[in-house]
Amino acid sequence: MKWKKGLLIYNQNAGKGKIEKTLGDCLPVLAPNIEEFLLLQTKEQGDAQKLCQEYGEEMDVLFILGGDGTVHECINGLSGLEKRPSVGILPAGTCNDFSRTLNIPQNIRRAAEVMVEGETVLIDVGKAENDYFLNFWGIGLIAETSTNIDPQEKNILGKISYFLSAFRTINESDPFRFKMVYDGKVIEDEAIMILVVNGNFIGTNTLPFPLIKPDDGLLDVIIVKNSNLGVFKEVMEMKRTLSESTDPESGVMYFQAKELQIESDREMDADMDGEIYLQTPAGLSVLRHHLAMLCGPAAINKGQSTAF
Repeated sequence: MKWKKGLLIYNQNAGKGKIEKTLGDCLPVLAPNIEEFLLLQTKEQGDAQKLCQEYGEEMDVLFILGGDGTVHECINGLSGLEKRPSVGILPAGTCNDFSRTLNIPQNIRRAAEVMVEGETVLIDVGKAENDYFLNFWGIGLIAETSTNIDPQEKNILGKISYFLSAFRTINESDPFRFKMVYDGKVIEDEAIMILVVNGNFIGTNTLPFPLIKPDDGLLDVIIVKNSNLGVFKEVMEMKRTLSESTDPESGVMYFQAKELQIESDREMDADMDGEIYLQTPAGLSVLRHHLAMLCGPAAINKGQSTAF
């Protein structure tokens, strides 16, 4: 047996409502490798976090079958525990962004095979006050984009809905003044978006910042200074890649930090991994190598990963 005790938490809507088939694809692969295997279903928002807090310390491995929201809840349930199990993501949502960073196949059965056959890597976790994020934290355009996603479009179009929302939002986005203190340095400026990331993908789009690695003990900070559609499209469509730059004239500032404090001229909603429930001001930090996560071959060494 690979693991003595294992837990699979699954969202009842995982696999676009085809949960029986989704479970049928992964359970025959996982179950023979776990001596005691517990399956628990979430029924409402917040359940995944509570289940992780209740059962996490007893488990050797915990599998998350769901989308980015379910993953976010589980990370918040696990990160505060003293003893944390290995974590495997079985991607069954719309974007499945952090699973892509870990080079996990987007086919459920193949993802389960990677869980059993692949490697375990120690992954950083971002912390915002008393909450945690795995993929990103952001204010401005990123939060407005999440808020403006049309639920019907999301159900019908999936990941394309994110981009439709982004292009709707950018023309309505108002710049905001901010003050950021990071690793002993200070920036005071105006922006339409501040994005703090730990993963390589947002909305299935690869972020064009080759220094991003989820195991380097650093948060990657991206500040978009103006609402020029051309700059935004170049960044999102990877027409150019950016290494560290703190030149405010470039339109996009990018650097790495271990800790930062962010204040804005008005209280702003913060988006964490696609979930909006916090506001500015905020203090962010990184917990290096906080979770052991199952991943695909050479996921972290690649710098960016490839979806199957």
